[in-house]
Amino acid sequence: MMTYLAAETASTNPLLPSWPEFIIGTILFLIVFGLLAKALMPRITKTLAERTELIEGGLARSEEAQTEAKELLDQYRDQLAQARHEAARLREEAREQGAQIIAEMREQAQAEARRITESAQAQIESERQQALTALRAEVGTLSTELASRIVGESLTDEARQSRMVDRFLSELEVTSQ
Repeated sequence: MMTYLAAETASTNPLLPSWPEFIIGTILFLIVFGLLAKALMPRITKTLAERTELIEGGLARSEEAQTEAKELLDQYRDQLAQARHEAARLREEAREQGAQIIAEMREQAQAEARRITESAQAQIESERQQALTALRAEVGTLSTELASRIVGESLTDEARQSRMVDRFLSELEVTSQ
């Protein structure tokens, strides 16, 4: 009988199964598929759900991190802009202070130069007056001696001598102008 079943089930084409093999194979496939579906499908769906949650959670965290990074970047840019503005303001203040210091130093230098010039002029005038006084006294003494020698008498009277010297110097000033 086995040979009969074997002969009956054998087909001429080796790629096409016989009908009894096909039916038994389909039934067994459905049984195995059903057992795998009952036993493995809940685990597979659970694993897929966990992976989906992890991926979605990772995406959400990355979006949050990206948003936070953008906010920090904006904040840093604002701080940088404020720092640049502050630096520009400080540079401008330093320039103004420098200009003010230069102006004050120039003013002090000009005042010192005026003071030195006025002091020098006063000293020159004082020395000139002293020289004139000394010159008058010397000229008076010399002229009195000369007049005494010319006249032949002594002109030692101080008042007369002083009047004569002043008159002589006045005449000299008038003729020199």
